[in-house]
Amino acid sequence: MPQLLHGTLKVTIFEVDRLHTGCHFDFCQKGTTHKGKRFLAQVKGCLLCRPEIVGTRLYATVDLDKARVGRTRMIGNQPSHPKWNETFEIYCAHKISNIVFTVKDGNPIGATLIGRAYIPVEQVIRGPIVKRWVEILDEEDHRPVPGHSKICVSVQFYDVTEDTTCPWSRGIRMPFMGVPRTFFNQREGCNVTLYQDAHTLRGARVDPWVPISEGIDYIPARCWEDIYIAIRDAKHFIYIAGWSVYTEITLVRDNEEYSNITLGELLKKKADEDVKVLLLVWDDITSVPDFKKDGLMATHDQETAAYFKNTRVHCVLCPRNPDDGRSIIQGLQISTMFTHHQKSVVVDGHVVGSSQKRSVISFIGGIDLCDGRYDTQEHPLFSTLNTVHHDDFHQPNFPGASIKKGGPREPWHDIHCKLEGSVAWDVLSNFQQRWEKQVGNQLLFPSSMLDEYFVPQSTVATTDENETWNVQLFRSIDGGAASGFPRNPEEAAELGLVSGKDNIIDRSIQDAYINAIRRAKNFIYIENQYFLGSSYGWQASDIKVEDIGALHLIPKELSLKIVSKIEAGERFSVYVVIPMWPEGIPESASVQAILDWQRRTMEMMYADIAEAIERNGVEANPRDYLTFFCLGNREGKKDKEYTPTEAPEPDSDYSRAQKSRRFMIYVHAKMMIVDDEYMIIGSANINQRSMDGARDTEIAMGAFQPRHIDYYGPPRGQIYGFRRALWYEHLGNVDDTNIFDYPARVDCIRLVNHLAETNWDIYSKETLDEYITFHHLMRYPIEVTDNGAITTLPGLEYFPDTKARILGSKSDYLPPILTT
Repeated sequence: MPQLLHGTLKVTIFEVDRLHTGCHFDFCQKGTTHKGKRFLAQVKGCLLCRPEIVGTRLYATVDLDKARVGRTRMIGNQPSHPKWNETFEIYCAHKISNIVFTVKDGNPIGATLIGRAYIPVEQVIRGPIVKRWVEILDEEDHRPVPGHSKICVSVQFYDVTEDTTCPWSRGIRMPFMGVPRTFFNQREGCNVTLYQDAHTLRGARVDPWVPISEGIDYIPARCWEDIYIAIRDAKHFIYIAGWSVYTEITLVRDNEEYSNITLGELLKKKADEDVKVLLLVWDDITSVPDFKKDGLMATHDQETAAYFKNTRVHCVLCPRNPDDGRSIIQGLQISTMFTHHQKSVVVDGHVVGSSQKRSVISFIGGIDLCDGRYDTQEHPLFSTLNTVHHDDFHQPNFPGASIKKGGPREPWHDIHCKLEGSVAWDVLSNFQQRWEKQVGNQLLFPSSMLDEYFVPQSTVATTDENETWNVQLFRSIDGGAASGFPRNPEEAAELGLVSGKDNIIDRSIQDAYINAIRRAKNFIYIENQYFLGSSYGWQASDIKVEDIGALHLIPKELSLKIVSKIEAGERFSVYVVIPMWPEGIPESASVQAILDWQRRTMEMMYADIAEAIERNGVEANPRDYLTFFCLGNREGKKDKEYTPTEAPEPDSDYSRAQKSRRFMIYVHAKMMIVDDEYMIIGSANINQRSMDGARDTEIAMGAFQPRHIDYYGPPRGQIYGFRRALWYEHLGNVDDTNIFDYPARVDCIRLVNHLAETNWDIYSKETLDEYITFHHLMRYPIEVTDNGAITTLPGLEYFPDTKARILGSKSDYLPPILTT
């Protein structure tokens, strides 16, 4: 009988008593089933059973039923009696029957399965530690493997409500030491600047004023302008890591005080001033001359490298190299499918106080320094095509789109932050680790000179105790992309790193999300470019769920949090803002596949909530607890508007969107706010690519202000002000805005749902009534039934102006590893 395992599982894999490796053709033995599959597996084993191969790369894995949650390192020279002695602390939110231990023999083209051992979940869910020798069974027939091998393991389960390192639903209580078991510790005395979008117009403010910190009003900051100033004022080094860096963009476009200089010119100028300018740009292997200069992702990587050739700027194109433990096939998957997705700028900057020594300033978040990202809270479609967006027209959702054919451009909503204080040095360390792995020790600012030119890393960034921040850096990265990871599993575990065959993985971003959700008391607000995962919990008959591999816990943790609150008779609200569809041709197979995964994720969550509502006799709809939104804009024609010289293809998505004068605002943010007291900002999407650690490389931070936590009353610090500013950007001025101070309340979530539904109705109509007020936040165009099923809205199978299915469609040829 499956049972819910929600908490932390501490597992140790010690050893196997004996293994009998070699060729064992027993597929004709009496009682054997699946003879064809058994024959192929044994042929593979025999082909690879040369003395130099057999038993030299043995490893074991931990599965919760069919969801893989841990694997040991590979060990050699112990072919008959392998000893790992590795311990795993595993976050779990799985309804399972067994904890499964699998033993495999790795080889260059994959792995040979030796067998599996099973411990029933009911033996560990309540009670003391379970330590035993467990018999290893054949996969197909569950008979003992040759030699009757056994594996020694110990298992102990800690329920989520009993975790002292992450108290369930209690928020932040001081002293709070941050997320446990991570590579970077939490830093105190820091300063954080929050940015919504790349720019804020002059004179723009949040209306009505959002009071924070004893009468101080929230003032929006300007991201790209601050980055320009930081680069301009750097004296010693400028380190930039990006998925894309485009030299032709201009960071400041509306301020005559600053030079109208391109990013490329600015970086060359600083390098000529003897500042060390180092760039790590993802090497898109599809961007080769014989294929397509810009590559499939249009990152300009080859163009950027060529621009800085023979200059004093050092630009390195970095492929997403696999780690040493991968098979040939897995290595090809990683290098061709995954990216370096971190976005960071690290410079030396001013210091607080009278010292003449420098400090470190870092920027991280969702915004790449490339074309298409410059935008404001107004998110124009057409009105800026003859000014700030004429030379920065970005519209990858329509084939052949260009400024010559006119708008709509794709508006871009994103979130970024500036970090000052000791956490900024952690961002510097991340860059150094990546540079050393990819390039070597040369060219970096010498560590021996840091004391001479820089204040101590522990120097506080602000003297105002009411405004100070505690910040912790998180990553998704592995030993194939960063140096400095210990190879010893015990040392790695102390730093929160996990082993994966011969690789060491940092997946602390996922850990940070899990911890924040488990601590949450009242509400969670998410903005993210993607929302899919916890595929082990999907209910489906048309796919083989265990083959999907989107195993991160975030969606399931969210629905389980809501379920627990319903059962306790308490309120809890989750708001999720996502793009209408993932950037790209909306009818394409890849976009449709991602939308399909997204729909399955939503349906799993709503099913959990609907069951809890029914079980507890609550009068509510699942959208009273969990609700999804997207952003869009409609823009009336203005005088002196840009006039295109060409026209889109007739009866195309492009021509229809141009005629209706509407388009989605692309949500590229990667942010979560919890109870207005804690937030996560970074480059990581809520999908497996970003949360895995061994796929896309990512960086993020988790932060709070100790004087503005829920323990002392409703938080009214910078995080609260930032959320209210975002809601003003999306919803405009609402008559009774005080209700937005209490997002957990049912009247708040119902009001936001109502406003979003009104905006969707305006957006989806064929013609625009320019006298009706329209705001950007819209309901995601799905219907949620009382039992949690997801359907389309009446008469709306496709997104407006397209033939793209809103619920997506399953791809029969794209591998899930690419689209999850």
